[in-house]
Amino acid sequence: MFNHILIPTDGSEPSEKAVRGGVGLAKLCGATITFVTVRGPSHALPEEPRMVVKGPEGKGDQVHDYLSARADARLAVAESIAQESDVTCQTVALEHDHAYQGILDTAAERGCDLIVMASHGLSGTSDTMLGSETLKVLTHSSMPVMIYR
Repeated sequence: MFNHILIPTDGSEPSEKAVRGGVGLAKLCGATITFVTVRGPSHALPEEPRMVVKGPEGKGDQVHDYLSARADARLAVAESIAQESDVTCQTVALEHDHAYQGILDTAAERGCDLIVMASHGLSGTSDTMLGSETLKVLTHSSMPVMIYR
C-alpha cells in the first residue's frame, strides 16, 4: 500500500496524535517513516511571543541554537514513538520560509508516497507549521495526504 510515509511534527498535541497514527499505519503497511519539522528562519520568526529574535550582536546564534534544540527534541519524541513500534524512521529538521513547501520538498526528496499530518498544530507566531499549513499541503501536494484528527 504505502512504502515511505512523511510525518511533519511541530510538537503540539494534535501533531503527536498524528505521529502515533502515522506510526501505526506504517507498522501495518511495513512502511518506513521520515519525520520532518520545519521552522521559519530564526531572523524572522520568534519561537515565543515574548522572545525578541533580532537582538544585540551575538544573540542570533543563541536563538538559532535554541530553536534547533527544540526541533531536535520534537524529532526525538517522534523517533521514540516509532522505535517503540519497531518502525524504521529518519528525521529531518529544516528551516524554510514556507513550512508547507518544506514539507512537500522533503516528501519529494525522500521518495515518500504518503504524507500524514495533523489537522492543526501550533498557532500564532510560534513555529507556525500546521493548520493553515495543512491546507497548503493539501492544495499543492501531488501525492496522497492523510489528515489526522
